[in-house]
Amino acid sequence: MNNNSHNIFFTILSCFTFFFPILVSANAELRALMELKSSLDPDNKFLKSWTFEGDPCSSFQGVACNHHLKVANITLQGKGLTGKLSPAVAGLRCLSGLYLHYNFLSGEIPTEIFGLTELIDLYLNVNNFSGIIPPEIGKMPSLQVLDLCCNQMNGSIPTEIGNLKKLSAITLQHNRLTGPIPPSVGNLGMLKRLDLSFNQLSGNIPVTIANPAELKILDLQNNTLSGVVPPALKKLNGGFKGENNPGLCGVGFSSLRVCSTWDNSNINQAEPFAPKINSTAKKHVPMTAKIPEGCSHTHCSKSSKLPRVAIITGVIICGITLMVGAFLFVFQLRRRKQKIGFTADSASDDRLSMNETKDLTSRSASPLITLEYSNKWDPMMSYQIGSEDSDNFLHRFNFNLEEIESATQYFSELNLLGKSKFSAVYKGILKDGSVVAIKCVHVINCKSEETEFMNGLRLLTSLRHENLAKLRGFCCSMSRGECYLIYDFALNGNLSQYLDAVDGGDDNLDWTTKVSIIKGIAKGLGYLHKSETNRSAVIHQNISVKKVLLDQQFKPIIMDAGLQKLFVDDIIFSTLKVSASLGYMAPEYITTGGCTEKSDVYAFGVIMLQILSGKTYLSCSMRMAAESCRYVEFIDANLKGKYSKTEAANLTKIAAICTDENPDCRPSMKTVIQDLSNLVSSSS
Repeated sequence: MNNNSHNIFFTILSCFTFFFPILVSANAELRALMELKSSLDPDNKFLKSWTFEGDPCSSFQGVACNHHLKVANITLQGKGLTGKLSPAVAGLRCLSGLYLHYNFLSGEIPTEIFGLTELIDLYLNVNNFSGIIPPEIGKMPSLQVLDLCCNQMNGSIPTEIGNLKKLSAITLQHNRLTGPIPPSVGNLGMLKRLDLSFNQLSGNIPVTIANPAELKILDLQNNTLSGVVPPALKKLNGGFKGENNPGLCGVGFSSLRVCSTWDNSNINQAEPFAPKINSTAKKHVPMTAKIPEGCSHTHCSKSSKLPRVAIITGVIICGITLMVGAFLFVFQLRRRKQKIGFTADSASDDRLSMNETKDLTSRSASPLITLEYSNKWDPMMSYQIGSEDSDNFLHRFNFNLEEIESATQYFSELNLLGKSKFSAVYKGILKDGSVVAIKCVHVINCKSEETEFMNGLRLLTSLRHENLAKLRGFCCSMSRGECYLIYDFALNGNLSQYLDAVDGGDDNLDWTTKVSIIKGIAKGLGYLHKSETNRSAVIHQNISVKKVLLDQQFKPIIMDAGLQKLFVDDIIFSTLKVSASLGYMAPEYITTGGCTEKSDVYAFGVIMLQILSGKTYLSCSMRMAAESCRYVEFIDANLKGKYSKTEAANLTKIAAICTDENPDCRPSMKTVIQDLSNLVSSSS
């Protein structure tokens, strides 16, 4: 064998030495993921993309990998999963985020999961998990968010939870937890939020609970706690909630009764659950220290320690050697890539790192660890400290991110009502039980000037009419980079769903309903076009049958009025192009490039013709028939002649005038409303 052969042989051997552990690790993660799939989704309904032939980092739904191609995040919230959490998850050693909330998972939480030392976020909330919170939870040094709320967990809160020094949020509410609050929570120096409400916890509130300097929210309501609330908790102001604990009392807490003489004399205010230290035990032994078993000081000789030292030293040397070798291999590989094409690869590497960071941060964005939960509108902090009127405005209409995520079940796909290029709409249920529609818009699509944006919100909240969607409030999240508009929910969907209906189907509208819808839309637009003392006329610009919702009584509700005051010009222009392509844009827009009240009137005329014909698409023959008032040629065939001929003729005439090519010939919405109110009905 010549020198070249030797070199090739050793190159192959070295590559095999380095790549073999990587391949083994990749196969191990794939096996772990497939075991996890069979447990989470036993019927293979939701995770069909998880296959042995697939690549977890590119084709597995809800899986994100780090730059070492290790599984870093599993994001499967709101997927309808009905199985259990498999111990196989422990095989994903680099997992930093596990998001399984808003599913139907059951069974106990496997103790193996607490061996994931790099896990930062653990979201298992709103499932059917049962059993205790294992004490092994104290072995997760990186954990920042622990959310187990709204399950069926029982037993006590383990003392070991105090070992998790990086914990920022603990939410265990709405379970069946019993026993005392462990004083060890006072060791959590980074804790910002602790929610233990709606359980069966008992005993006193430990004084140590006020120790964390970052603590903002402490929710203990609806338990069976007793005793005097530590006075230090007054620093939380409204962040402390202790209602519905009859045994609790305190001074300076509006939700609690003031302690009586009996309370002060009979309730032991000292730490009731402080662990008692055995005087015979060794002092200063940390909670995480591991004491070797099976070997006492009297039976261990010096000679018995030497082999152990030698083994440990050897393991360390081998480990360092492998690490150095891996580093050199990666370094050589990068050098080789650079030689192939330095400029192109550098750009792609930058894009990869940017995309990876965006993906991981968006998946691991933990709403519980941001101050938006308590401070609400962070991006508008400068606006909050303005006038008394501005503070009142924000107080009345501002929601916080927790309310939005709770209402939509963390933006579950099951609640997604619709999606466009720049927004998504989710169905949500607020804490008071009311059903809402939540429009989610990325902040890059919103006006960047805060004053301009806030003025737009003021306008939207000022629009109050029975035929306009009522804006109940708004929220803006800097960490998520999104703004949310909360509207009342319309039960019967949008008007477009009732066009092109099948004869005899449930989506057929009778004549009276059609006329009522037309009148309601006209009234809504008329309100927008009417100038008032606190605002000028508002032009909708983008009204269509999809922007008209129908409530339970089929009353029309116009959506998105005034939204152009919030969005950047590019978004407004793109929506106008869509409106033009659907036939709603007035002809003069091509020459003037602007929208007026008369362009809204034109769109309204098109909607009238769509309602009368029952069709989404208006053919040239239908338009010509309308212009000649030959309503019989285009009226909805599903009505089967059951309509007022006089009303049909008058409505066709109004629609024809509204869609006149000359804007000066079109009536105002005020005139249209008057004409509609003067309709004379006759029998068919």
